Amino acid sequence: MSPPALLQRLFAGALVIFTIAPANCLAASGDPAKHWTADNGNGTYSNPLFYGEFEDPDPLRMGDDYYLAGTTMHMNPAVELLHSKDLVNWELASYCTDRLDLGPAYRLENGNIYGRGIWAPCLRYHKGVFYIFSNVNGAALQVFRSKSPYGPWEHTQLPGRHDLSVLFDDDLGKIFLISGNRSPYPIDELAPDLNSFATNAAHHLVVPPGQHMGEGHHLYKVNGKYYDLSAIPGGTVNQVVACADSIDGPWTVTTMVDGESLGVTVATPSRAQANDRGLWLHQGGMCDTPSGQWWSIIMSDHGSAGRMVSLVPITWDNGFPLIGLPGNLRRAPNTWIKPNTGYTQAPTPAYVPDDDFNSGKLNPHWQWNHVPDDSKWSLTEKPGVLRLHSLPAADFFNARNSLCQRPPGPESVMTVELDTSGLITGDTAGLALLSVPYAWIGVVKSAEGIMLERVDGAPPRRRGGQGSDNNPTPVTGPTNPPTHLWLRVACNFDTDEAVFSWSADGKEFTALGNPFKTTFQLTTFQGVRPALFNFNTSGQPGGYADFDNYTVDEPRARGIERTIPAGKTITLTSGADGSLLAADAQSNLLINLAAEGSAGPNTRFQVVDLGLGRVALKTANGRFVSADGEKVSLKDLGAAKPGEPESFQWINLMRGDTALMSLVNHRYLATKPNTPGPVTATALGPTPARKGGECFKWKAVD
Repeated sequence: MSPPALLQRLFAGALVIFTIAPANCLAASGDPAKHWTADNGNGTYSNPLFYGEFEDPDPLRMGDDYYLAGTTMHMNPAVELLHSKDLVNWELASYCTDRLDLGPAYRLENGNIYGRGIWAPCLRYHKGVFYIFSNVNGAALQVFRSKSPYGPWEHTQLPGRHDLSVLFDDDLGKIFLISGNRSPYPIDELAPDLNSFATNAAHHLVVPPGQHMGEGHHLYKVNGKYYDLSAIPGGTVNQVVACADSIDGPWTVTTMVDGESLGVTVATPSRAQANDRGLWLHQGGMCDTPSGQWWSIIMSDHGSAGRMVSLVPITWDNGFPLIGLPGNLRRAPNTWIKPNTGYTQAPTPAYVPDDDFNSGKLNPHWQWNHVPDDSKWSLTEKPGVLRLHSLPAADFFNARNSLCQRPPGPESVMTVELDTSGLITGDTAGLALLSVPYAWIGVVKSAEGIMLERVDGAPPRRRGGQGSDNNPTPVTGPTNPPTHLWLRVACNFDTDEAVFSWSADGKEFTALGNPFKTTFQLTTFQGVRPALFNFNTSGQPGGYADFDNYTVDEPRARGIERTIPAGKTITLTSGADGSLLAADAQSNLLINLAAEGSAGPNTRFQVVDLGLGRVALKTANGRFVSADGEKVSLKDLGAAKPGEPESFQWINLMRGDTALMSLVNHRYLATKPNTPGPVTATALGPTPARKGGECFKWKAVD
């Protein structure tokens, strides 16, 4: 993105106005077959909503439009706002500011703000104005406002409040702000102009004895009642919701989502154990549709790829908004019917990361690591390339003007061309994964010559510090490598490994060093970020490096993991014990048989397409698998078409696993591992290790 014009900056805490080029004007088009989209193209969607990091989501409906704000931490531009018409397909609308500059550490000039910066934004709309409230730890509460979600955004500051949420209560003519991470939770009132807190307006949310709440607040008023959603801190934790008739309580608390991992495991599949609790949905907001449906967009951890968000339905039960469907409340389907928003859209990727640097503007999905020095990068000095002039830094972790993106999951391959002819002594330029520890592959120019190197960096000595305990032993490649070469990093987020490689022709790549172990950690508080960089270790500015044709391949954006074998005859094998589903003619039940000697005609099922990602399973003798509550039998329908008991939502999980959800009770077909016998519709959802008997692998047969 070209440097926006700074129109006005007054003294600290006063009004600051930024103009940012509308991101929707810059976004590249993308082929949904090449880039992840949650939209399956058949009226359903599959989570995650974006197969890339998006933290602390706060959704908002305004008329027929939906908006979503998310955390950007130390990255710039800051405070990301997305737009959608159907809650499934999203596009970047704008950033609230091109630079979050609150002191030298924000510029990597004296320390750093890794893991700090913008956290947990609250998105609201009131009387023609969009507002985003977001606290900056150690600084202040940032208040952004605009009459358009595409900007420009005005910016003011208030005293800090942790993980806050704001409610414009038109019934009372007041503006409430809840914050904090322990009971009693303070509820402040804001002045009408939002430039100060009202005085003598003390309210609190007091948690009843025996109940508990967390942080990451989302405060709403629905049908005259107050609701506050909050997340218990941690990974295997839940989200809760508190309800009251008055802002002053008394409040009642219940669990909103309980132990839902969507099958995402803490460990890799090969290391996952049967009791793996996975990483749970927690911390997110909710909104309704004009049709009266309610939905939540809520995050969960996804290993070194970072935190991702899921779209899940809400069912109101006894006055509480609970995630889930009737019969299976507080759990969430990984695949479900798209929301009824009255709008139909073809699948469209939200994030198309490629950039050939020819447009004169950066792809708006790029973000700088900390506030950039705009005098040290250019798209015009040599049109068609990104030129990064080096700035002094001890190592990559402290290098300013590193340009970053999210890496798509579950696998992605990032490649960039690099011209090093402009480097001078002390320069190091290349392609990195920003994390703790970090890793990079690049070209180093020293007094001894030019070398291609691969370096794994150690963690910093302290959070927010300047240096790092960093005496890396580089893996060296060829001396005097070509001045024009290609660098690549291939990430697999199922195994949390990355392989760095290089090429002299852009076709044949050679790996350099062992696979790098990627991690999610709390120093940067983000997943790994691919980064283009150039820094100089001499203590002075150096030369320049030219980057071109940044491409990202997503080999698993589509394929078998998004396929329903409609019309095919298949077998279904349990991931728990290798047993096969079978039609038992004697008991007229669906059963599972031990794998040995069980591949007969009774293990074959024809997949009948019922639309909306739903299927019926027809046995070899013409009967249909039918769920009546928890019992699963075989039914002869004669000339009748399959009904609700015979309908199952086909749910593709990543890594080739499949689950079948009954439309009768919204639970899943399940076997009892290592115990051949009747199949039931009792499973609450896929277990992270895929060992609970509810996950299957299908295979087409003749």
